[in-house]
Amino acid sequence: MSLLNVQDLTLTLYGAPILKQLNFTLEPGEILALTGESGSGKSMTALSLLQLLPDAAGLSGKITLDGTNLLHLTEPQLCAQRGGIMGMVFQEPMSALNPVQTIGAQVAEALRLDPKTNAAAAQNRAGAILGRVGLAPEHVPPSRYPHELSGGQRQRVVIALAIARQPKLLIADEPTTALDVTTQAQILALLKRLVREDDMGLIMITHDLAVVADMADRIAVMHQGEIVEQAATSKILKASTHPYTQKLLQAASHMARQPSAEHSPRPLLEVANVRRSYPAKRTWPWIKPPRNIAVKNVSFSLQTGDRMGLVGESGCGKSSLTRAILGLDPIEKGTITLNGKAVWGASSAIRRDLQVVFQDPYGSFNPRHKVAKLIQEAFHLYERPPLREDQEHRTCDVMRAVGLNPDDRDRYIHEFSGGQRQRIAIARALITRPKLVIFDEAVSALDVSVRAQILDLIADLAEQYGLSYLFISHDLSVVRSITDTCMVMKEGEIVEQGPTASILNTPTHPYTQQLLRAAPKLPKILTGA
Repeated sequence: MSLLNVQDLTLTLYGAPILKQLNFTLEPGEILALTGESGSGKSMTALSLLQLLPDAAGLSGKITLDGTNLLHLTEPQLCAQRGGIMGMVFQEPMSALNPVQTIGAQVAEALRLDPKTNAAAAQNRAGAILGRVGLAPEHVPPSRYPHELSGGQRQRVVIALAIARQPKLLIADEPTTALDVTTQAQILALLKRLVREDDMGLIMITHDLAVVADMADRIAVMHQGEIVEQAATSKILKASTHPYTQKLLQAASHMARQPSAEHSPRPLLEVANVRRSYPAKRTWPWIKPPRNIAVKNVSFSLQTGDRMGLVGESGCGKSSLTRAILGLDPIEKGTITLNGKAVWGASSAIRRDLQVVFQDPYGSFNPRHKVAKLIQEAFHLYERPPLREDQEHRTCDVMRAVGLNPDDRDRYIHEFSGGQRQRIAIARALITRPKLVIFDEAVSALDVSVRAQILDLIADLAEQYGLSYLFISHDLSVVRSITDTCMVMKEGEIVEQGPTASILNTPTHPYTQQLLRAAPKLPKILTGA
């Protein structure tokens, strides 16, 4: 008998169909990947299995877990199943963790849901469970709080919470989306090891087929609330039959068309011997704390027409360097100039020439303002802003350029999809006709098909507007497809730089080689490699 058997699962919200007669099974020790674009119904499938649905939801069909039909259980009975028989790893660990409780206390709380476990036993077992997911107490004490951990460590804590009571079914919803390639590889290896050791079934929800290519036993492809194709992973990746699956595979290995660019011999951006550090945590009030060096004597130049990538793990100094280049943070040593003028304390004219597209467009916008006002924010950098009529005209032009309908300029940001929000962020960056744009993890949270569209858009805009850009990402496949030159950063230093093809095909530095080994890959038959 299968561990999980889902038959004709149908979900409606306020009468609107969300999931349409889903059928799939899961065996003990098996990994099933649910994949598809955002909005395809992957997360709603997971919430349906856990019965964590709004009151307006209508659910029918059959969900049998370890011989029990979950649709026939009362809420108290379902509470006993959640955390006990089935566990959930949520996408955003900082939202899933309690910021005012230590990680040890949170794991102990999960253990105490079992009435047979007392407080002392739960506290003792919490440290062992954290150690099992790679957070050994001697290195990461259970007394730490979530904000004191890295992204990968927080994800390990969420996994520890999910497996604390040794569930038979584990659901992981996009557990590696925002992680760098090495941390992502570690989390995937951890999940595979836990499945093997505990003989539990794992449902891995992801939009990236490369992530599960070497991990999942079977793949189920979802589109508009339906499973359009499911089979063994090797069959899906090498001989998919459904057009939608083929579209996803093409998007996952998509290479943006890079038009030829005219390069100026004069540097547009010059970074020379830049150093940036932050004070470490104070241990004794009378002793001056040491400083953690985030950027160590970094030097590079970016010419007009350059399309440069910057890659490295979380914590390597990419964000600190970016903030310094944008003139948001002071530097202790060195110089950063744009067109020969320092960016720190720069005039409005310099700031108009340097724009940024952030990783989370929704978080970088004021939700109370309409799209037109959001895009026009940068006009305050002009000593004499354009007339209102000219502002509206330029807003419409730039919205068309990024593939948006100008008629939508009076809508609010929450009314748009993730890909549309990213287009609005790019439109805001382009409204001043900048000479240099910094893309800070601009596509990391997008599904593969939307990511391919945004990469094509960036390439087209670079040709249309004559843009130079610095593209910061932890995804090596994205950097390969959108940049001409590349820099690799480790522990605050640039350890390797040169043409992107050369760096990513024949790296010379051990750290670059390590990044390439950790990066998820599709079979060569799909990538054409």
